[in-house]
Amino acid sequence: MYIAIEGVIGVGKTTLALLLKDAFNAEVLLEVFEENPFLSDFYADRARYAFQTQIFFLLSRYRQQNNNVPQILSSGRNLISDYTFSKDALFAGINLQGDELEMYYKVHEALGEKIPKPDLLVYLQAGTDTLMQRIAFRDRPYERRMERAYIDELNQAYEDFFSKSYDHVPVLKINTDDLNFVQNVEHIRLIENRIRETLGLTPFQPSLPLPGTRGG
Repeated sequence: MYIAIEGVIGVGKTTLALLLKDAFNAEVLLEVFEENPFLSDFYADRARYAFQTQIFFLLSRYRQQNNNVPQILSSGRNLISDYTFSKDALFAGINLQGDELEMYYKVHEALGEKIPKPDLLVYLQAGTDTLMQRIAFRDRPYERRMERAYIDELNQAYEDFFSKSYDHVPVLKINTDDLNFVQNVEHIRLIENRIRETLGLTPFQPSLPLPGTRGG
């Protein structure tokens, strides 16, 4: 079983992946973003450093997924990842244009054919104000100059990209504005139940509502 968790910067992907690890007896694959030498410069000057940042991420994410995902799955172990390879193209569509974007798409398409798709994509949603608060709270140095307009643009792009379907992979949408993974164990149990219900993994209770929802 392979579950991928997606959502905008600051929504809680990594936290959720780690908290669900034991419940599903899974290995966890976490995105390595700190090694990108262009990231801090990108947030300071997106136009100037977008291509370098995007290509570095593309190759880094491909290397990590290609080296780890098939190996874990072929061994029969479960896997939870806090990102998908496909989402890299989402960022490129926002940050690149013209010949650079065209070149990027060609490389991404060629590399993406070799990456296994998850059995379920858990798409975490949150309002832009919530995301900005969480980004400020974790206080990563390279995110301190993060523009609200950029996060808002990403939020809309994620909604367009993941809200309906994703490469023929089922998508479970979860709004996290009223969830607190770290302090409320019950919220983790509710999300685990939703995942089990979606995948048909027993035991689960049908249609347990999440905070901020009406049971759907």
